[in-house]
Amino acid sequence: MLGERLRKLRKSKGYSLSELAELAGVSKSYLSYLERNLQTNPSMQYLHKISATLGTDIEYLLGRGPSKELEGRHSHTLDDEWRRLVQRAIAEGMSKEDFIHFKDYMEFQKWKGMKKQGNTGKEEEELEQ
Repeated sequence: MLGERLRKLRKSKGYSLSELAELAGVSKSYLSYLERNLQTNPSMQYLHKISATLGTDIEYLLGRGPSKELEGRHSHTLDDEWRRLVQRAIAEGMSKEDFIHFKDYMEFQKWKGMKKQGNTGKEEEELEQ
């Protein structure tokens, strides 16, 4: 879960809640709520601030993959279709930062969808009992 991953990564970096809150520009109570899984719908803005400060990506915090920091960066080759798509986006004014924000947004949407499906499954189980 988000809280467990956040706490583990924060501690591995040697940060207290107060230190991470100050560095990331979020409140200490908000971080505490996230770590204890009391805050279950974090905003992309805060997830981005926290992941950037911890040197990881939102995908890792949301449990959708290994941390880039932990797995190392792998180079991937682009096929022609991807190359054209990226060139078109650049020509239309998309920056690297825009792409990163879009990617983070899409990961967040997938996470919300998975979370919603998980809640629906629990609700169905409760109804059956």
